[in-house]
Amino acid sequence: MATQAVPQLERREPLWTRVPVLTHVRMSVGVQRVMLVVGLALAAVFLVLAVFAPLIAPFGYSQIADAGGGFPTQDPPSAKHLWGTTVGGFDVFSRVVWGAQTAVLVIVVAVTLSIFAGVALGLASGYIGGWLDRILVVIADAVYAFPSLLVAIVMSIVISHGQSSLWGGIFAAAISITVVFIPQYFRVVRAEAIRLKAEPFVESAKVIGASSWRIMARHIFRNATRSIPLIFTLNASEAILTLAGLGFLGFGIEPTSAAEWGFDLNKAVADVSAGIWWTGVFPGLAIVLTVLGLTLVGESMNDLSDAKLRARGRKRTTAAGRRGGTPAPSAGTAGSEGGQA
Repeated sequence: MATQAVPQLERREPLWTRVPVLTHVRMSVGVQRVMLVVGLALAAVFLVLAVFAPLIAPFGYSQIADAGGGFPTQDPPSAKHLWGTTVGGFDVFSRVVWGAQTAVLVIVVAVTLSIFAGVALGLASGYIGGWLDRILVVIADAVYAFPSLLVAIVMSIVISHGQSSLWGGIFAAAISITVVFIPQYFRVVRAEAIRLKAEPFVESAKVIGASSWRIMARHIFRNATRSIPLIFTLNASEAILTLAGLGFLGFGIEPTSAAEWGFDLNKAVADVSAGIWWTGVFPGLAIVLTVLGLTLVGESMNDLSDAKLRARGRKRTTAAGRRGGTPAPSAGTAGSEGGQA
């Protein structure tokens, strides 16, 4: 009597395994995984400092006194002031922690504006085409000629008139980054929209009478924005550098409005010649490590999204395993086993 095979239900992987960053960690091998894990660790520390700044920082970002009296100026690291104090009497450790919160605000505002504008323009340009596409492409190419820091300085003067308030400094950096980074999102989404509008499912939607706005919103948008997280991580690090550049040049945020790493570096320049290293080292390390972490995450995700680079990394890992005495299963072996089954 023949035994009837029972069809097996397809098991879907848990939701947490399909999250973009966690998916890239599972795909990564060797050096790629090390770079991605290190970048995620640095980025996680940066986010924790930003979110829990009121709990982590022992003092406020503009606090120069407590119940025991005023803080000493340029005081070296001690038990009370872990990373010393600045020339203005601010606690360096507290300023660095609160500065992470300011940086996150700039990233959220700047990159969010860039994504919304770039994606919308890219969809319209790629799908509609014609004279609109030609005009937008010319404008996007022209924007690349403007340095982001120069635009940030101009925007800072226009928005806050040289008075660096909290939101004035944040929006000055955010708008300048938005203007410069829109072409990146625009070009990526436009290229995908041009490719997708020739796909059969788009043609089918046209046949049944779907409007252009419906096709762009429901069919093209979902498939054309898959690479946005990669660009986001790289642009986030550029946003931090632009904000730090504004602060260092004197167009950033005043210390009484918010903590900002670039402004602290500007005030620490005069301390270097006097041997006072702690006022500049710690804000500088915060910028370097944060940008390094975000860059490592972005570059690793970019490499893992490339099938050739991902396959190259797997081949190196397989070859290393063979040299170590652990033979890797070949496709032929798997095929023969499947045939026998």
